[in-house]
Amino acid sequence: MKTAEIAQRYLDYFEKNDHVIVPSASLVTDDPSLLFTVAGMVPFIPYLTGVVPAPYARAADVQKCIRTNDIEEVGKTARHGTFFQMLGNWSFGDYFKAGAIEYAWELLTSSESAGGLGFAERDLWVTVYEDDDEAADLWKRIAGLPDERIQRFGKEDNYWSTGQPGPAGPCSEIYFDRGPAYGPDGGPAVDDSRFTEIWNLVFMQYAITNVRSKTDFDVIGELPQKNIDTGMGLERVAFIKQGVDNMYETDQVRPVLDLAVALSGRTYGAVHDDDVRFRVVADHVRSSLMLLSDGVRPSNEGRGYILRRLMRRTVRAMRLLGVDAPTFRELFAASRDAMAPAYPILATDYDRLESAAVAEEETFLRTLAAGSTILDLAVAETKGAGKDQIAGSEAFLLHDTYGFPIDLTLEIAEEAGLSVDRTAFDALMQEQRQRAKADAKSRKRAIADHSVYREFRALGETTFTGYTDLETESRILGVLVDGVSVDRATTGQIAEVIVAETALYAESGGQVADKGIIVGPGYQLDVIDVQKPVPGLVSHTVEVTSGEVAVGLAATTIVDAANRRAAAQAHSATHLVHAALRDTLGSSATQAGSLNRAGYLRFDFAWTQALSPETKSEIEEIANNAVRENLQVTTRVLALDDAKELGAMALFGEKYGDTVRMVDIGGPWSRELCGGTHVATSAEVGLINLVGESSVGAANRRVEALVGADAFRELAAERAIVSQLTSSLKTPRDQLPARIAELAANLKAAEKKIASLQAKALGEQVPDLVAGARRVGALTVVAANLGRAGSADDVRAVALTVRERLGSDAGVVALGADVGDRPVVIVATTESARSLGIKAGPLAKAAATTLGGGGGGRDDLAQGGGTDASALPRALDDVVTALPRA
Repeated sequence: MKTAEIAQRYLDYFEKNDHVIVPSASLVTDDPSLLFTVAGMVPFIPYLTGVVPAPYARAADVQKCIRTNDIEEVGKTARHGTFFQMLGNWSFGDYFKAGAIEYAWELLTSSESAGGLGFAERDLWVTVYEDDDEAADLWKRIAGLPDERIQRFGKEDNYWSTGQPGPAGPCSEIYFDRGPAYGPDGGPAVDDSRFTEIWNLVFMQYAITNVRSKTDFDVIGELPQKNIDTGMGLERVAFIKQGVDNMYETDQVRPVLDLAVALSGRTYGAVHDDDVRFRVVADHVRSSLMLLSDGVRPSNEGRGYILRRLMRRTVRAMRLLGVDAPTFRELFAASRDAMAPAYPILATDYDRLESAAVAEEETFLRTLAAGSTILDLAVAETKGAGKDQIAGSEAFLLHDTYGFPIDLTLEIAEEAGLSVDRTAFDALMQEQRQRAKADAKSRKRAIADHSVYREFRALGETTFTGYTDLETESRILGVLVDGVSVDRATTGQIAEVIVAETALYAESGGQVADKGIIVGPGYQLDVIDVQKPVPGLVSHTVEVTSGEVAVGLAATTIVDAANRRAAAQAHSATHLVHAALRDTLGSSATQAGSLNRAGYLRFDFAWTQALSPETKSEIEEIANNAVRENLQVTTRVLALDDAKELGAMALFGEKYGDTVRMVDIGGPWSRELCGGTHVATSAEVGLINLVGESSVGAANRRVEALVGADAFRELAAERAIVSQLTSSLKTPRDQLPARIAELAANLKAAEKKIASLQAKALGEQVPDLVAGARRVGALTVVAANLGRAGSADDVRAVALTVRERLGSDAGVVALGADVGDRPVVIVATTESARSLGIKAGPLAKAAATTLGGGGGGRDDLAQGGGTDASALPRALDDVVTALPRA
């Protein structure tokens, strides 16, 4: 049974049983405590906790998930995968334990011909919470399970909570017996490899507080509304139904594994370590593809860092399998073909996804080359110092700064006959993890505070009137100070205010929040920020500038009209620039993020190379032509599917409901789904001035533009600069580029001549430097400050000449100079000095320490530098002091 068929059977079964089928939410979650949707219940948290009223009594879904906390286990076990799909059915105050158990048992054990999954009853075991006699009795009555196939576990295994005060409850897990070939008999209590968990039924029935740990908390009592939250692992069911040993061999994953086998020329099933690497490739390629499809881009932080790590682990695994050449083009295409039947967007948008993947691979292959060079130097220095172990700090630097995998560092070190100080490396990694955990805890605290919004959200959604009105009368529903609901706030306090209706736009869709005020009887509030802390609820962060604001008072929200108009100009200009980009570059140049504020827009788009000046001018001209044509800007609210049929662009990383707002500028020329504020006609944008274009990743570019009055002011400033230049240089405007180029060439020639004269002057010091040599123990030493120099290369040339003049003497040359207001010290040693154990590298480091910088190099020639040029005399003295006197 194919994976997609299992999912469809699940949805069909629950739809037949009156469940609303809910589409999968994005892998990118709104929850600030999480980077990704890590479990099927994440999108339903607002409904399960009661913060947002559930729009349906019962639902079912297939949810995409990403979980990377067990990334090191990927490929080693049958069930660990970073991307997985969770089948879930949900009840919000509707059916409870009996219903959940009846549905699960019927779907699992009904024959395939009847639409079920066809599991044999004898192969199924269950676990329940140790005190949940009700669940145990229901399993006996509904499923006819004997006592020996119902096992009881404690809170660690069979009790669910968010880890925060709120809803919680016991759970019951269903296990499949894979047979004696996979381990001993005796149920999941004996062996959880043979007995594989496939479905978890959570009975959310209690409210808890004072949560001290996962297993230590206080139960307040029963919830007024009891919920059901279930999760069945689609990949786990698939590998059982397909008769394979693990999730990597199922139909949605195996094609990538088989291609990796073919590319490597090795055999799957022959060598354990190779098998793990094949599985890592299969898993990580699929996970990366799915993350890319939800708008994540490789980067060095947050979600992008996780994606980058998955991709780089893939490259590393292929390298360890003997493949150094690029492979992403083939591997990602294989994953697309396997997953597209379930997720058609993978096929329709594949060019964009492939471009990002291939660009990241190319970048990492260059990183590997650079990292190998750095590592080669570390190997040489380690051997040169007579050591057999590379410092853990070096390995961590390679891993953390350059993205160079530790496994590869270990491999190269071993080939060189060295080891790596893993204790120090692991300690540094642990420090990094602790910092990450602290950050995660701070994010978790932020989401925990969202329970304070429950009572306000229960009153209904905040009505936004700002599309048509700049002032709206309402009333104060809530006041929060320091995250705590209070009845009032007084002059000077910073507070959050919640009203029933607002004209103020909450930050979303790339558009920043409105500026404005809220006034009422006896008080005025300056609006600092406007956000949506939970879906459907708008919260205004304000400073009470006069009087006292209290719950129940009348309130009028007033938008700063000039700021709103400028922000609307910028947002409409963003749509025009997007359309112009697609006109110029093609449909693959899709938006990957934006920021719109008064007078300014920033627009990221999928593209792999810098735009030429001609292309930027063309984009700017197309966008401004649209402004001059005074195109009508219209908005419509319609069903999501209807909007897509009309060609509206749904932008990646944005989340849409069943009903959407579509913004047209000039009809279909620019048609996007957008909740932002816009001008009425394109002429109101005024002017668009592209002021910047840069890279924001391997496959993403960014354009920046000024809009309206800000664009005019920028052009006026540039005109003033041109006027100044024409006057100062006494050159007509159209001849300015040639005149400036001529002056730049003259300046460069002059600088080159000065550098030549400086180098000559330095060279003329050689005889005096040699004559001034002194004896330090058995060494002939030349240590001198040359003054100002054109470059470090000039200083190095003098040092080498002086060293040559010392002939066969055991000599050390240490020359310092001020190069562009930064100190440089060059140390050179003769062969005779090196035979006495004198090395240039440590001497250069000693000088650099005094200069406030770093240094090093070969035994015969090294360089140090820093920031304090006045310390050059002391630095040279330190070199001499470091020399042996005997």
